[in-house]
Amino acid sequence: MLLATAAQAEPLRRFALIIGNDEGGSDTRPLSYAREDARKMHGLLSRLGGVSPSDSRLLLNDDAQDVLSALANLEARIQAARTRGERTALLVYYSGHAKDGALRLGDTRLPFDTFKKRLADAPADIRIAILDSCRSGALTRTKGARRAPAFEIDSGATRDARGLVILTSSSADEDSQESDVIGGSYFSHHLTSGLLGDADRSGDGQVTLFEAYSHAYDRTVADTAGSSAGPQHPTFSYDLAGNGDLVLTNLRTSEGLVVPRSAPGGAYYFVNPSGLVVAELEKAPETERRVALAPGTYRVKRRLEDRLRIGEVEVRRGQETVLEEFRFRDAPFSDDPVKGGRGRGSFWTVGLTGGYHSFFDRDIRESLFLSVPLVGGEVNLHNYFREDWVWGFDVALGGRAAKLSLENLSGASYRYSVLNLGTSLTAEWHVGDLAPFAGARLAYLYMGRKFDGGVFPDQFYATFSPGLVAGLRYRLLRSLHLTGRGRLHYLTYNVHEEGTENSNSSLGYWELSALVTYEL
Repeated sequence: MLLATAAQAEPLRRFALIIGNDEGGSDTRPLSYAREDARKMHGLLSRLGGVSPSDSRLLLNDDAQDVLSALANLEARIQAARTRGERTALLVYYSGHAKDGALRLGDTRLPFDTFKKRLADAPADIRIAILDSCRSGALTRTKGARRAPAFEIDSGATRDARGLVILTSSSADEDSQESDVIGGSYFSHHLTSGLLGDADRSGDGQVTLFEAYSHAYDRTVADTAGSSAGPQHPTFSYDLAGNGDLVLTNLRTSEGLVVPRSAPGGAYYFVNPSGLVVAELEKAPETERRVALAPGTYRVKRRLEDRLRIGEVEVRRGQETVLEEFRFRDAPFSDDPVKGGRGRGSFWTVGLTGGYHSFFDRDIRESLFLSVPLVGGEVNLHNYFREDWVWGFDVALGGRAAKLSLENLSGASYRYSVLNLGTSLTAEWHVGDLAPFAGARLAYLYMGRKFDGGVFPDQFYATFSPGLVAGLRYRLLRSLHLTGRGRLHYLTYNVHEEGTENSNSSLGYWELSALVTYEL
């Protein structure tokens, strides 16, 4: 996204601070997509906005002090660049809560006045702030939104431009709305979609500040007009001296998608493998349009009056891909690939676990299936089926040395071992940094005995075991979580004794464990 790749005599060096925070304190409800919106913006800036990785910072669920520290770090880098004679630009993007005149970052606050003054005093020649939060229009000191002629910057070099521009997702008395269908906020979705190419009204392969804002404004108002909260009006505050059209993204890259002149006009939707619309494009007949999609495979949908036209396209790294009409097919509306969102976007966590495994029956756990400590690992896929559902896969090993204590067979030494493989589906509820959860699990349990010296044959028992799981997760750091968990399981033990019929014993066991997990 952002900053100038314009045709300029003296190029800008671009810096970016991207902030996403789903939490706003105990008196707010967690957001679903703020961090996802920030990730998208960060990736877009890196690919198309001319921001190098060393000049950008991505903060997810960090507090106000972390934000100010990151901003100070960028300001020092900007000042060093200016000392070397470079012209600079700083873009700050925030997606999260705002309330009572402050950005709400978890349990911390960053007042609007403090934030705006910090931006105004930043050493960069051009400062751009984009805020996607409720009532963020208070920062622009205007209600509603307008597109005054003065906002459209004269075309020409940005060599002399200096000042501050603030774009917000809503006016001072409006809430900013999220959508499960697009997997993000309306404003950020249409802003990023515009920066990918939909806002390129001139068709010159570049998206300017005015084009991006105008596009996001129109589409956000249109999409929210029928919502229960009412229409949402983005706002702007513009104080930029000098001439020049600020280019935010350059679509003329070596990779991406070209919708050729010969392709029919209409609205095109590009859907990722998760079922979310990542970009939209309104194409006029007999025009060529570009969409700077990241490499990957996308479903493409064009909606007609009585049916859909659906196709698939693969954008290859380092190549320009042309959308070909013959790859489309007609389909009824029931085949619409956009069925709705999958929460705030799926993500993975990985973890290490330590715990204890034991059967309830005393005789069983002392003579047959022993109580053992367990160590293992697991991976979890969050928000894949629906928001706040977690699909987990785990493995754990345990064992101990023991001696037989059965009548007439006591004294033989053996090694008892347990292998525990499982998959679980749980739902969690967020309460600040805490997230209690509960669900079901299916385990494959292997228990074996290996006798020293081969005095008896090795023995094992393996079976599937259904169970229940519950626990509490605590967010210790931004991506680091601590979890306490308990499981209750059931299995049927088939016993065969010579001269008798098979008999089944119903056995229950429990597991307690602690986990350290890291969010990818």
